[in-house]
Amino acid sequence: MKLTPEDQTLVDAFRAMLAALRVPEPWAPGRAQDVAVRIGPFVERARPRPGDDHGPDVIAVALVHPDTPHAAAYLHGHQLGYTGRGWLRCETTTILGAWQPAYTALTHAAAGLPLPDDVGMDPAHYGVHVSARHTDGTTDTLLRLGPYPQTWLASRDADRLNTELEGTAASLSGLTAVTAETAPFNVADHEGYTDPYDAYVTALLADLLAGVGT
Repeated sequence: MKLTPEDQTLVDAFRAMLAALRVPEPWAPGRAQDVAVRIGPFVERARPRPGDDHGPDVIAVALVHPDTPHAAAYLHGHQLGYTGRGWLRCETTTILGAWQPAYTALTHAAAGLPLPDDVGMDPAHYGVHVSARHTDGTTDTLLRLGPYPQTWLASRDADRLNTELEGTAASLSGLTAVTAETAPFNVADHEGYTDPYDAYVTALLADLLAGVGT
């Protein structure tokens, strides 16, 4: 029996999907390439956050519609809940491999289904980095605060710290500036952060600056 061109296209797509599942394209942390992740019985496309995809156990990703970057993908993705989730903590054990178009048939989008509210990944939050710039041009990170669940909370604390830090560098030997700025929370290095809700940040920062200025 000879297949019609349409049927042959479906058969070829199915074979490509099976091949992608049997022999996934290898993925390694730090390559800045989209990955295929398991969400329940489905497979979804996820985009690692630049600079926060080194793992090895957890990376930060954003779920994207499988047809990204085509124009219709954004609208369809918005309707199905792909957009607006922000960055998520993705355990590397859920990654099948590098994303391949053959996985598209296994996505919620292909089935016309919305993503579930719980995709099995917690939010990858935001942080505040306090840095000191030295007269020789080098920069040291004195303090990293986080995680913050929303960007406006991190921005609020960064603004408050910058107000308190204004003019600080002039009183410390060898420094030209001390500033606080918001940054993505590095989920792979969470132990290097101070919880802003468990510490008296102003006093902690004063102690750190005292050490820098000596």
